[in-house]
Amino acid sequence: MTEKILIVDDDMDSLKLIGLMLQRNGYEVAAARSGSQALAKAEAEQPDLIILDVMMPDMNGLDVCRRLRTGATTSQIPIIMFTAKTLIDDKVKGFEAGADDYLTKPTHPAELTSRVKAVLTRHAAKVGNQRNNLRPQGTVIGVLGAKGGTGTTTVALNLTAALQQQNEQPVLADFRPGIGSLGWMPGMKTGGGTGRLFASSASDITTRSVESELILHSSGFRVLPAAPRPIEVQQAVDEETARGILNQLRGLARNVVLDLGCALTPLVVTLYPRLNQLLLVVEPNPVAVSMARELILEIEAMGESVQIHIVVVNRSNSTLQTPWHEIENILGRDIKAIIAANPDLAFQSLQNGIPMVMLQPSAIISGQFVKLAEIITAAKNN
Repeated sequence: MTEKILIVDDDMDSLKLIGLMLQRNGYEVAAARSGSQALAKAEAEQPDLIILDVMMPDMNGLDVCRRLRTGATTSQIPIIMFTAKTLIDDKVKGFEAGADDYLTKPTHPAELTSRVKAVLTRHAAKVGNQRNNLRPQGTVIGVLGAKGGTGTTTVALNLTAALQQQNEQPVLADFRPGIGSLGWMPGMKTGGGTGRLFASSASDITTRSVESELILHSSGFRVLPAAPRPIEVQQAVDEETARGILNQLRGLARNVVLDLGCALTPLVVTLYPRLNQLLLVVEPNPVAVSMARELILEIEAMGESVQIHIVVVNRSNSTLQTPWHEIENILGRDIKAIIAANPDLAFQSLQNGIPMVMLQPSAIISGQFVKLAEIITAAKNN
């Protein structure tokens, strides 16, 4: 791909001369005649290199360089300062402003070409090193209900707590703006959460923007809750923005647990290929099991190699339930975990904002969540 170079100079003759030199060497050229125009073009066009004149009327090149270095999308673009000034102090100021190299006017075409090639080569090597040394990407575990009211959030919350106890460094994210319940729990309310992030453009999703919305739960893990604003259920979510949020979360935690609610919503379909594991939460009754079967068929049709684990949640102690072996026959998959009913402990957990796993570690249901976390961890390592 042809490399694009943005030339910034208020002198039209200089623009034409430098542009011609670069075009003869196979580069694509863009031009700006002021500092403000340079900033706008750099952000919009994302050039591979900027050649920036120091002396300009509206905003000098040093100020433009500083602005570029603080921009979210322009901070890594290499910059060559270009000026008639020859004093050492002037060069020092250029490097302090963030320039990668410095050229003085007039310059010989061979020197210009040589400097441009050298800066582009160094930048490519730097980018390559950064890619090779990226933070390890965390495992993404989606929790999806076969239907509403199956206890998806309870599973996601207690699985995260169990992973925290295993030192698996999890983050729990509520990807249900407008209907997510995590934001309503004690100590969880937030001004923005996933709703604010989903309202952002993909280019605004950075490690800092995502990290700023995370809340440290008293249990030790971090949570990205959906804000308690029902109107956000109407919010359309851009696919690139959603993927960007998830990518940033993967860089912030060893495990990312996503509360996906129920049904194959457009958001779930967008994120599904990026999941490593999917927990499908099912109640042991004929309606829920039938809905789970249809959901599995749709998921399988998507053709992605995502590990799917069936988790059966008993919400009552009724004996009128579909037997576990029959559920396995209908779904064509083994059940990985059966979570017992414990409505009293569930109520205490909700009231105190503490996961059952941590509120009563010795409870049978807590042990079941711990076992589920062990299964998830083992599957991840295989």
